[in-house]
Amino acid sequence: MKLILASGSPRRRELLSQAGIEYTVEPADIEETTTETLPTKVVEDLSRQKALAVSKNHPGEIVLAADTVVAFDDMILGKPVDEDDAFMMLSELSGRTHQVYTGVTIVYTDGSVNTFSECTEVTMYENSPETIRNYIASGEPMDKAGAYGIQGHGAVLVERIKGDYNNVVGLPLARVYRMLI
Repeated sequence: MKLILASGSPRRRELLSQAGIEYTVEPADIEETTTETLPTKVVEDLSRQKALAVSKNHPGEIVLAADTVVAFDDMILGKPVDEDDAFMMLSELSGRTHQVYTGVTIVYTDGSVNTFSECTEVTMYENSPETIRNYIASGEPMDKAGAYGIQGHGAVLVERIKGDYNNVVGLPLARVYRMLI
């Protein structure tokens, strides 16, 4: 199976390679805006926009797009603007449970479109201000939604997850695989 990944995410590339899926990368060149407000609808809408934009250039090919957000109390947490913002986000998440939503859209060779989303609950340890500052000093949280990466140093902040780990990384791999075979 071969597809076009409408994403520049290195994590999504790693996951597809892990599953033995052949792909080429063509990130969608769109402005990521939506009128949706619920996290699950936001990620579904954005993934659909990306997939449809790329599929216009590749009729008859499989296109896969995804969008991931971190949400706490139904509010989407983006990437931190600076270290103070990262500290605020991680302090807010400390000792609490939040959700990671990934929306996925697959455009099949016949032009049919399948859009869905996956939600994983992530519970953080009660992390001290010192632990949070040390993590921020690594630089890792600065380009991550919610200010942490579970696949990197941020793993030490996480107590448990409920759901698909790969979804938190950026793609619910097993579900996507089943949609492709």
